[in-house]
This record gives sequence, C-alpha cells and structure tokens, in this order.
Amino acid sequence: MVMNKFRLVFLILLLCSFRSFAIQDTTKVSADTLSKFEATNAKMERLFKIIPVPLYSYSTEAGHTFGLAKFNLIDLSKNDTISSASKISEVATFSTLGRINVSVATELNWHNGRYMVTGYINYKQQPEYMLGIGNDVSIDDVEEVSTTRLKFVNYGLIQAVKNLYLGIGVDLTNYTDIEYDSTSFLVEDNVLGVDGGTSTGLGFAAVYDSRDNRYNAYKGYYVALKTMTFPSWMGNPYLYSSYNLDLRTYINPWYKHVIAFQATTSLRTGDVPFYELAQLGGEDQMRGYYKGALRDNVLVDCQMEYRMPIWKIIGVTTWIGTGRVAESYSDLSFDGFWLSYGLGLRLKVDSAHNTNLRFDWGFGPNGVNGFYINFAEAF
Repeated sequence: MVMNKFRLVFLILLLCSFRSFAIQDTTKVSADTLSKFEATNAKMERLFKIIPVPLYSYSTEAGHTFGLAKFNLIDLSKNDTISSASKISEVATFSTLGRINVSVATELNWHNGRYMVTGYINYKQQPEYMLGIGNDVSIDDVEEVSTTRLKFVNYGLIQAVKNLYLGIGVDLTNYTDIEYDSTSFLVEDNVLGVDGGTSTGLGFAAVYDSRDNRYNAYKGYYVALKTMTFPSWMGNPYLYSSYNLDLRTYINPWYKHVIAFQATTSLRTGDVPFYELAQLGGEDQMRGYYKGALRDNVLVDCQMEYRMPIWKIIGVTTWIGTGRVAESYSDLSFDGFWLSYGLGLRLKVDSAHNTNLRFDWGFGPNGVNGFYINFAEAF
C-alpha cells in the first residue's frame, strides 16, 4: 500500500494561531479570559466563513501539494426554520509532480424541508493505487494506474412523508489518459475499462433521515438506497448498474457524547469498468486504506465511532471498522475482512450549525495508514 510518508498541514497551524487555545481546567480560568476566548472564537468563525484555508502536504509519490479548501453551511431562506442548513464545500489541490484534484460538493435544502439536491462535481488527474480486483490480494502487489477523470453526480429529491425523500439522479463520467504498465493485471486479466470512455447514467434514490443534525448528528437514523444504471440507448461503452445501501444510527449516552454506527453495502452488475467497481477505503469509510486499492462487484463494511467533547471547540474521536470486497454476495465469508481503526481531532468551525473541521488518522495491519482533513463528520 502506497501511503504518504510525511505530511505537514498548514491548516492546523493556521487554526491554532487564529484561536490560540490551550486545554486547561475551566474552573481555574477567569470569566474575563473565557469571554475573551469566546469573542475571539466568534471572530475567527466569521473569518472562516469568508476566506479559504490553505493546505500543504508532501509525499514521495505526489511531491509538494498545495491547495485551498472552503466550506460553508448556509440557510437559503431566513424565513425557513424547518429546512436543514445547505452545504457548499470546495477543495482544489495541485502538486509539483502534476497531480490535480478539484471538487465542489453541495447539499441544498429548501421550502421547509420539502426539497433536497445533493451531489458533486470532481476533476482529478492523478495515479490510483490498486492491489488488483478482488479481496484475495497482497499489499506488496500495489500498482500505479494513472487516470484523468471528470465526474458529475447529482440527485434531486422530494419529501414524500416526514423524513422520507424520493428522487432521481444523473451521473456523467469521463475517463481519459489511462496509463498502466504493460505487465499490469489490467492487461493480464483483460479487465474492462482500460480504454476509458464517457458514461451517462440515470438513477433512483430513497432516503430516510431523522437525524437531528445532518453534519454532526447526536441522535436519529439515516437509511439511503441509491441506484444508477448506464443503458445502451444513452450510448454508453459499458452497460452496468450500481446499487448502494447506507445505514446509520446514533446514540447520545450522556452530554454531547455520541456513539455512531454505520453499515454499508455496494453492488455492481453487468459489464463494469474497473474504475467504477465498488471500492473499499477513503476518507469516510475504512479510513487508512487508499480508496480503490481493493475493488470488486460487491462491497460490505461497517464502523463504530465514539465522539467526545474535550474543551470548548475541541473534541476527539476514535473508531474501529471492518470491510471486504467480493465478486458476488455468495462469495462473502467471515474470512478476509480488513481492519480499520484510528483517532481524530475535531475543531468546531460553525457554532450556529454545530459543525466541525476534522483531522483523522486511520490505520490498518501491515503498515496501512492514512491522514485526512475534511469538514463535517465522516458519517
């Protein structure tokens, strides 16, 4: 598994210098000190909503990576006190070795919670690190496959009854400039997708959401089924379908402490190109594993996370998860599950919507590890 060997993040230093906090016993802190802290923190939150945050990292694979990140939660109408806040998140990074990654993600809510549009657009030009197709692979067999991708996914949903949303979606994806070694498993196994292409899909979504906060839930349930089909009449080079089920629940055992649970499964059917197979890992699930290092037609995973406040805007988390991929559900067994665990730091950057900036360090056996910075909780 290829992972960053060194990472220096300006974001941490920037926020620490802005807020200049120190963890201490609040019983020994004067009222003036607390009020000054709260006043300074309020100013920094307002500034955070205006300016993007600089990012920097270094790895032998990517070189020096520079970027900007921006996140906002907004209320589309001041008169609408029922709709959840709408999210707009942007990230752009560029590396000295030619990697580019630009994303804009949105979740728009309006008309007293009746309408919701969620999706993202992403352009990336960078290598993907793959161990092969299937679950029976070795970390020592990692391969680098370079791709250029432009992807747009959007779902529009309407509230059918309280907490239940139904809607349709669209997926526009273009893969070009796919580069791989002549001895790659992509060639030896005659894997679909090596020529890239443009795919257009139509889908359906059903979402039940009773969470008290979509971006930092303390209680409630979330169930989402999303499908996407790529038919021949839309001129697709590969004819396949995807199905994704996401189950979550949250327990608030005592003051602001949360135990969160998530289980997901994904299924791909038809002639699926390798770059659209169900992929294990990433910044939200099986943290520590490079997303797509393991991939196949079927994926199952689950995780449990404990979230605990420490002091004022500071909190910490810890989690444990497991997952695996397979060619079909009948091939699943209790053998071969991969392990994920880790620790996270939380900084509250939007008190009005109780939303955090998160720093997560994920790990797995045999040196698997990953570091992630993002807004809102992983699930």
